[in-house]
Amino acid sequence: MTKRSIATIAPITSTTRDADAIACCTPLLAGPIDGADAAVLAKAFAALGDPVRVQLLGLLANGEVCACDLVEPVGKSQPTVSHHLKVLSEAGLIHGEKRGRWVWYSVVGERVAALRGALADHV
Repeated sequence: MTKRSIATIAPITSTTRDADAIACCTPLLAGPIDGADAAVLAKAFAALGDPVRVQLLGLLANGEVCACDLVEPVGKSQPTVSHHLKVLSEAGLIHGEKRGRWVWYSVVGERVAALRGALADHV
């Protein structure tokens, strides 16, 4: 293994510093997000801020599921699952339809796609 001599290391010039500054300081967002849109997106992303809610959304990704079938897979009590489903529903990520004694839930594909698109368009 050979050591590089100090003379072979490229000197830092103002051009190098400017290029480094541009590379490290590029904006995170591709464009500004409207305040109202940001509030809606924040509510939806906040709803996904809990692992149980992410699990529930994953379980609903393949189609309609009865609320009674969501308790065991996430290992939480029925009231806890109902609370998380309510949060996801209020954020517009899922839709529930009451049939008899049970509520059947499904993902609102357009809302999930909007979240995905917001990340793709602005990050």
